[in-house]
Amino acid sequence: MREFARGVGMLGRGFGYWRRRPGLMALGLVPAAIVALLLLGGLIALGVYLPAIAEAATPFADGWPGLWATVMRVAVGTAVFGAALVIVAVSFTALTLLVGEPFYERIWVAVERELGGSPADSAYGFWRGALDGLILVARGVGVAILAGLLGLIPVVGGVFGTVFGILATGWLVADELVSRALTARGMLPTQRRSLSRAHRARVLGFGVATQLCFMVPLGAVATMPAAVAGSTVLARSLLDAPDRTT
Repeated sequence: MREFARGVGMLGRGFGYWRRRPGLMALGLVPAAIVALLLLGGLIALGVYLPAIAEAATPFADGWPGLWATVMRVAVGTAVFGAALVIVAVSFTALTLLVGEPFYERIWVAVERELGGSPADSAYGFWRGALDGLILVARGVGVAILAGLLGLIPVVGGVFGTVFGILATGWLVADELVSRALTARGMLPTQRRSLSRAHRARVLGFGVATQLCFMVPLGAVATMPAAVAGSTVLARSLLDAPDRTT
């Protein structure tokens, strides 16, 4: 739990840059706001049509007693919406980092300099970011499917699906965010993930805290620049750890 709390604290350090470098952090608001509005519109549309989707997905329940048919359709609707939230979470991170790459690069480079030493020379690049974004979304779809299936469990499914979704999505979001600083040092994806797994609790703490902030209304927009800054601090802590695996 100490390592988990340490990861949460690194997001807090990222928020601290709003006080120290407000102008630089504000640059990250624009791409985050654009992507957030687009995804929010999609969620609203899904919510409007969700009862019809749940009914269309459960034609077998048409002949059931009214109460049981309603229970089944509520479970299906909850699972579908929960899966959509997972996809939105990973898509928000991937799309925002891709759209705002020039802005977020300035943030993480500034954090690198403040932490000491020159930023790594290896460029991350647009196409590298696009590929990582596609991989993140694909992994997020897999998590969404599992979360949706858990959501179908009667009574407790909603809780299980939500907890699993937050934990798994938090891990994916953290993995994507730290990739900038680690890839810039020439680390391959397999090396990055090996390093993250060696400090799983710390990475998970950072990712879960970030994901919970994303769930607050308008929280994703304000959190994204802080998450980029905090992930750079996290990456440096992983690299500086005496038991790191590369």
